[in-house]
Amino acid sequence: PIVSFGNLMTEGTTLSRRGQHDKALGCFNEALKLRAGDKHCLITRSKCFLKLGDAENSLKDAEASLEIDNAFSEGLYQKAEALYTMGDFEFALVFYHRGRRLRPDLHKFQLGIFKAEEAIINCIGNPSLVKLESKEELCFVSRQAERKKDNQKQQNKPKDQKDQKQTKKQSPKTEQQLLGQLYADKAYLEKLLKDEDLMQSSTRQGIKVMDLVLGGISYLNQRRDFWQQQKPMYARAYERKVLRQGRMQDKKQKPSDIARSIAKNMEDIELMLARGSAEESCRKAERLLKMIQGWSENEVPNRNELIGNLHSCIGNAQLAMGQMEAALRSHKMDLDCARENSLTDAVSRALDNIGHVYARIGKFQQAINTWEEKIPLAQSSLEKAWLFHEIGRCYLELDKAEVAQDYGQKSLQSADEEGDVEWQLHATVLVAQAQVKLKDYQSAILTFERALEKAKLVPSEAAQNGIIA
Repeated sequence: PIVSFGNLMTEGTTLSRRGQHDKALGCFNEALKLRAGDKHCLITRSKCFLKLGDAENSLKDAEASLEIDNAFSEGLYQKAEALYTMGDFEFALVFYHRGRRLRPDLHKFQLGIFKAEEAIINCIGNPSLVKLESKEELCFVSRQAERKKDNQKQQNKPKDQKDQKQTKKQSPKTEQQLLGQLYADKAYLEKLLKDEDLMQSSTRQGIKVMDLVLGGISYLNQRRDFWQQQKPMYARAYERKVLRQGRMQDKKQKPSDIARSIAKNMEDIELMLARGSAEESCRKAERLLKMIQGWSENEVPNRNELIGNLHSCIGNAQLAMGQMEAALRSHKMDLDCARENSLTDAVSRALDNIGHVYARIGKFQQAINTWEEKIPLAQSSLEKAWLFHEIGRCYLELDKAEVAQDYGQKSLQSADEEGDVEWQLHATVLVAQAQVKLKDYQSAILTFERALEKAKLVPSEAAQNGIIA
């Protein structure tokens, strides 16, 4: 098949989702050869570098995307993330703030501000307790500049000093505090290394057990170093001191503290649902909703937006638990809240979820009506590809094959614009199935053959077998 920019991007994204970041990086490098300076590809590669632990190259790609478009929100966020990973919390905070000013609707910038502020406080303590004495000239130097100086000093050091530094190990007590529950996993992996017979064996896929064990230990060491950088021991001692003093006891929480607490709870709710703990996620979301409803707009500036978001989280959890009617009520509350407060993105989200519930319970016409209302709010070709596909699928369920075919073609057109092979595959299969219903068998065969080529590009063995059948 002809290798195109869209195909390489799709393959790289798929590999990255599977955790094969090295292979994904190769795809993004090839894609950038075909379309040099594509800001979206640069950001995708930047994310890949960050997952591989290469924060410096991640930062370079983020900065390159901003040179092309200085108002590119994804570029600002990725630069902030790279700086944060490098321990440059102050500059990361600057770029999180820039991103929020540009896109206040994106919740991730607010979360970034919270975590950067928390990391700074963990390092220096409460700003109100820090006093600077201007004895000499003061200047603001980033951690990047400090790192360059350190590297120069490191090069000038004798070799034996370098080796001594590299062999220095964390004490078991310190390491246990940093890794927490993962310390037991690391100890177990280190114990496995002593079993020589096991280390020489291989898995069914031909991977050496020793490589897997060493990879696990290396990963845990990287996490340990990162957590020490993000929240070092002296910062933890500071936290314990604050807790002992009981500063926040019998005092009203400040708005910034409330916002930080809400952001942490929202993150936990989404994480629980992603891990399959729908019931726990639902309970936590309901408790947080009651708390926020008891606060004023002064205490929580984005109160109405959060209430709608929590209704959405509760609805998603109820859907995962099979409580369809309850999920529908929750998502309709989200929609009402979004319309009352003119929150366009929230309206789009609510319509998306309501249509999904209707489709799940077999009310296909209601799902179509809801999703058709969402079409003008779709912000990207990829979102339209998904939306047209779902509407077409519902029409197919209602035996309206001609309309289903039209929506399949629309979905395919949007997927082509985005260069997404996976959605090109879904749309092509939908068109072929509609042609079968219309008894246009010759066209259906040709369309299924095109779908088979797409399935080989994804690649999906299950899809290939289904299409052949």
